[in-house]
Amino acid sequence: MPHAFDEMSSADGSVRPAYETLQRWLASVPQDVLDHRRKEAEFIFRRIGITFAVYGEQNSQERLIPFDMVPRIITKDEWATLSKGLEQRVKALNMYIRDVYTKREVLKAGVVPENLVYQNPAFRPEMNGQRVPHDLYVHIAGIDIVRTDPDTFYVLEDNARTPSGVSYMLENREIMLRLFPELFSMHKVAPVDKYGDDLLATLRSLAPHGGHEPNVAILTPGIYNSAYYEHSFLADKLGVDLVEGRDLFVKDDVVYMRTTEGPKRVDVIYRRLDDDFLDPLMFRRDSQLGVPGLMSAYHAGNVTLTNAVGTGVADDKAVYSYMPDIIRFYLGEEPLLPNVPTWRCREPDHLKYVLEHLPELVVKEVHGSGGYGMLVGPASDKAQIESFRAKLVADPANFIAQPTLALSTCPTMVEKGVAPRHVDLRPFILSGSDKVRIVPGGLTRVAMKEGSLVVNSSQGGGTKDTWVLDA
Repeated sequence: MPHAFDEMSSADGSVRPAYETLQRWLASVPQDVLDHRRKEAEFIFRRIGITFAVYGEQNSQERLIPFDMVPRIITKDEWATLSKGLEQRVKALNMYIRDVYTKREVLKAGVVPENLVYQNPAFRPEMNGQRVPHDLYVHIAGIDIVRTDPDTFYVLEDNARTPSGVSYMLENREIMLRLFPELFSMHKVAPVDKYGDDLLATLRSLAPHGGHEPNVAILTPGIYNSAYYEHSFLADKLGVDLVEGRDLFVKDDVVYMRTTEGPKRVDVIYRRLDDDFLDPLMFRRDSQLGVPGLMSAYHAGNVTLTNAVGTGVADDKAVYSYMPDIIRFYLGEEPLLPNVPTWRCREPDHLKYVLEHLPELVVKEVHGSGGYGMLVGPASDKAQIESFRAKLVADPANFIAQPTLALSTCPTMVEKGVAPRHVDLRPFILSGSDKVRIVPGGLTRVAMKEGSLVVNSSQGGGTKDTWVLDA
């Protein structure tokens, strides 16, 4: 694997300008002080209940996501490049989804293969020809970004359904402000605390009807969902109701919430459950989580669902590989943020290459997430590689492959002090009917294990605060 780009230090050992103040501070603070503050941060996380569960584990217990106290620093100019590319990408995603469910010009032009859409399990024929409020589908996007050198950021993945992690972005900043005020006083860091206001303004702008103050609710599967903390956190931040399916009902194609003062109309639902469970009259009949008749109200244009139903047709890893062409097709522009080079194993010549180079590649399931169902060739033994080879031969359309990128590293607090660890970044892009909003930064995920490239919390990854310098 090629040598990783160190975001703090240059090859000659000198410290990059953005990190100079942080490096001096780290050198001046005794290790026992840092250890004490790390324990204090863990105590705070436990006290306020920032935990998650891993599905599929027997006797699964709530876990803390490891929090790293050393912030990641991004310069103002770097962020300007990123934010322009993110806005371009989400605009193209919205145009693509709208087209797929209406005119399908992208399929007629041969830019994206038809079977990639029609055979996609996330494709929702119920949305064919259905207009959504303001022609926007992806209102909240989480675009995963990786870096390989001083000038190159790649998009690793598009999350267009129910991207999670924003609560960690906000809580990480709160804890850093509480534990390290002196470090903040040495830097001019762009704030992220207006995300709640931005999200609420975005959601209200998406209401299907004017004439009254839109009522917004967050729909959660309930307390046993792995991201329930985030659902309750956001409801509190926004000052809106957190509801379960049983709290809502539909009458005359309008959604109402049951309250102690009688029914209250709901105009916008930020839903944190999958399409399948939204409405037992339209999708899974055994769903106890959704709202009977919700899709009738949605099709009647009386409620906005955020994100729209059927957005998953745009965010699997096979469609991802076509995103540069999708951007060119709809916008007539070159992508500002490149994709990671990707082999589509559904194509015979790509499959042949992948099978011949398995030990060098990362292979992922098209619909996989959370770091599951993937092979990191350089970190795998012969038996693991041969097992994956059999999976590829049996079902090539279910996989894509990519080169093993040397993800950039950031200084990270580990047991033996500060050491480099690989990171990625998930910025959150909000698309309203009025404008696009992006808070500066996002959630930096860090592979806490030495040498690991897997940053997912379910695989032992942690998070850290992301500082965009405002000067």
